[in-house]
Amino acid sequence: MSVQTWTFIIVGITFAIYIGVAIWARAGTTSEFYVAGKGVSPLVNGMATAADWMSAASFISMAGLISFFGYQGSQYLMGWTGGYVLLALMLAPYLRKFGKFTVPDFIGDRYYSQTARVVAVICALFVSFTYVVGQMKGVGIAFSKFLEIPFTWGIVIGVTIVFFYAVLGGMKGITYTQVAQYCVLIFAYLVPAIFISILMTGNPIPQIGLGSTLSDGTHLLEKLDQLTRELGFQEYTTAHKGRVDLFFVTAALMFGTAGLPHVIVRFFTVPKVADARKSAGWALLFIAILYTTAPAIAAFARTNLINTVNNQPYSEMPAWFSNWEKTGLLSFEDKNGDGKIQYYNDANATYVTAVATPKGYKGNELTVDKDIMVLANPEIANLPAWVIALVVAGGLAAALSTAAGLLLVISSSISHDLLKKWLRPNISEKGELKAARIAIAGAVIIAGYFGINPPGFVAEVVAWAFGLAAASFFPAIILGIFYKKMNRQGAVSGMIVGLLFTGIYIVYFKYLGGVKEDYLWGISPEGIGTLGMLINFAIALIVNKFTPEPPQEVQDLVEMIRVPKGAGAASGH
Repeated sequence: MSVQTWTFIIVGITFAIYIGVAIWARAGTTSEFYVAGKGVSPLVNGMATAADWMSAASFISMAGLISFFGYQGSQYLMGWTGGYVLLALMLAPYLRKFGKFTVPDFIGDRYYSQTARVVAVICALFVSFTYVVGQMKGVGIAFSKFLEIPFTWGIVIGVTIVFFYAVLGGMKGITYTQVAQYCVLIFAYLVPAIFISILMTGNPIPQIGLGSTLSDGTHLLEKLDQLTRELGFQEYTTAHKGRVDLFFVTAALMFGTAGLPHVIVRFFTVPKVADARKSAGWALLFIAILYTTAPAIAAFARTNLINTVNNQPYSEMPAWFSNWEKTGLLSFEDKNGDGKIQYYNDANATYVTAVATPKGYKGNELTVDKDIMVLANPEIANLPAWVIALVVAGGLAAALSTAAGLLLVISSSISHDLLKKWLRPNISEKGELKAARIAIAGAVIIAGYFGINPPGFVAEVVAWAFGLAAASFFPAIILGIFYKKMNRQGAVSGMIVGLLFTGIYIVYFKYLGGVKEDYLWGISPEGIGTLGMLINFAIALIVNKFTPEPPQEVQDLVEMIRVPKGAGAASGH
């Protein structure tokens, strides 16, 4: 059977499972809609959390980034993994002990301030919409490429599926759907990795294959270093940016992801605080399976790409090349008219003068979108059609699972944090549940629209999300948990200053003509959220010192949050 036929079969089966699970697990109360009735087991919640965490960015983009940036790309791997560990150890158990549905709910109550709640809601909405638009665009690309349908219809199908199980099931339906999606995405990620590892190194374990030797006796990474050097690129195993910026970008990703609301809310779905800790451990295990495989996939894909296309006749390119050309994500321009593909780094002046010009090359002729590497990898390696189709289903599962979690955050921010906690405090549970479903339906439609018609700045705004989450949420949550004397004046001041500093820095260097040479201490816009976070901490502590302490009942609340596991019945709250 063809790849398209296999894709229809596998994607159709997985989507039928998602819808069936949503019908089975539909929510009937606000508690079930927001936090699945707090009845999810640690193992199930760990698997759902892993699916929620590993979006299309983890499944599709991360290995692609590592594939082209090499060692430098590890900042995404370290930042996202470190962010989860930080979240699991320092935030999740205490937020679960607090017992609220959302992060803005925690910040609003902990800092006894509607202003703090509104600032937190704005941050949650911005971060969540940024991500969900990216997920929808990823769904559209996957569908349009492998089902051979228009990009717009690909997004419409994705929006319809998410609309059905998110609106119907809420967190309860999403949780069990995400369990199914994790099984699909991890199987889809591992199968081609194992196939290619065996073909290239003879080792069935990709993580070990990354450090193994190829058929010619050379080590895979040594071979990749040699290939990239020969093409004028930076060596695969070395960093090409300053260490300061590498640190700040990694930290921004880490602290930013630790403050992402759609993952934090998952720890409210288990019965007890002890279960929150257990589910965090299970989730880390499930996440590690994919995250330790990504570097191997990245190395395999880059090696195969270079060996397949460089200096080869364009007329002899395999079918996958022309298929991806149709999407516009891969392109060839024969600049010197020799009919062969010259793929090299024409931004490297030394290489161009010493190597490219003497050979008659007129510039790099191959443009590759980094995001296609995982999806194209099985095709480049000439794997069976069903494996290629499986990867499509995995990418869709990753995108849809995260999209559902983000849409629920948007819904709860509007219906619970703004409506119930501020505008209409006397609204009935039935009315709140109806408002939540209307909000999530509206969010799905808006996300679908911007997925079809993405603003030009969507790609850049993704970098904002991490920086702004780090500069706003993280200090407020950490201080709210571990410093009982932190008051609302300090927290709100820190959040506002951190947001403004980070936002202004990014806007200036992205859109107002700022140049790299003017970066503050060499820190790029992608890493400035770390400095914004430090400024947030400093402002919050300084303002706190010169303003009244929080009420005694708030300080007692913080003490209650920190009651250790096993201290009587409190651990079951």
